[in-house]
Amino acid sequence: MKISLKQDCKYALLVPTSMGLRITPESGQPVHASDVFHLQVTSAETNVASVSSYLGLPVKVLTTFVKGSPFAAIIKSNLRARGMDFEGPEVEQGGPWGYRHQINIADSGYGSRGPRVWNDRAGEVGRTLNVKDFDLERIFGQEGVQIVHLSGLIAALSPDTGRFCLEIARAAKKYDTKISFDLNYRASFWAGREQELRDIFSEISSLSDILIGNEEDFQLCLGVKGPEAGGKDIAATIDGFKKMITAVKEAYPNVQVFANTLREVVCANDHLWGAITLVGNEWQVVEPRPIRVLDRIGGGDGFVGGLLYSILKGWENEKWIQFAWATGALATTMLTDYTQPADEGQVWSIWKGNARVKR
Repeated sequence: MKISLKQDCKYALLVPTSMGLRITPESGQPVHASDVFHLQVTSAETNVASVSSYLGLPVKVLTTFVKGSPFAAIIKSNLRARGMDFEGPEVEQGGPWGYRHQINIADSGYGSRGPRVWNDRAGEVGRTLNVKDFDLERIFGQEGVQIVHLSGLIAALSPDTGRFCLEIARAAKKYDTKISFDLNYRASFWAGREQELRDIFSEISSLSDILIGNEEDFQLCLGVKGPEAGGKDIAATIDGFKKMITAVKEAYPNVQVFANTLREVVCANDHLWGAITLVGNEWQVVEPRPIRVLDRIGGGDGFVGGLLYSILKGWENEKWIQFAWATGALATTMLTDYTQPADEGQVWSIWKGNARVKR
């Protein structure tokens, strides 16, 4: 099965996002014991888009910036370096206690010490994302977009961003752009807003062509019962995942592609990594395989990025899960939380288990 994509588009992939910064201690050390940190530009949605941009497809980012901020300048420079176009309003900081770009403070973990992530999102400028700041008729109707990728992280940031994502999904549907939606449940974002967000997520899901989650996301965002999250021997529960996805498909019959990543953590640096996809009525399963992990953050986004790239390239669907599995695995070998594939061949070598030197 192939997904019919709109042709003659300026952009293969569009991602609305809130850009921020990630700081990580050197040498796998914990945050509280460190005084030297690596700073990078981050967002889950541009993590996804990086697979396509590094492999040569045209990508656009919709976001918002703090006017005059040196960190906004770093973010713009990074997006250019990744080959991504971007647009968005410049919001006045409003003084020292005003807006800023969010900060993700990450301990990657090591061995038996698991990763810890501290999100500092007070005053996050991305919470002001508003559909009135973007000309959706120009973006979707004139420039043209093949796939728009939406994330539950952005949809749940604020009431404004929830409406923003919903209006983008509606506009995409109007102009025959395919919609990818990664549910990305976060309990702290949903606290006290459960019904509001359930309604938004349900409508976006009903409009979506590609729906992505994990064992927790489908249950907590859409209320569909599934296997217990975080369990051991995750391969033994694959039938449970299939039943869960089948139930989601019954609730959202317009979705053409479902994807669910599988991860079992042996230690911080050794994981079992797998995935399930349902394309039409055809299942594809990669049972969890061992991977070595430098930093696990971004592996799921790498998987989604590989999946969308495969669809955009028009490959047969049995290749989608293989390429996506490998781009997710590639992300965990990098200090950045986004995948930077050198070429398609590097990704296929990871899938085949070929880590020999290439000269």
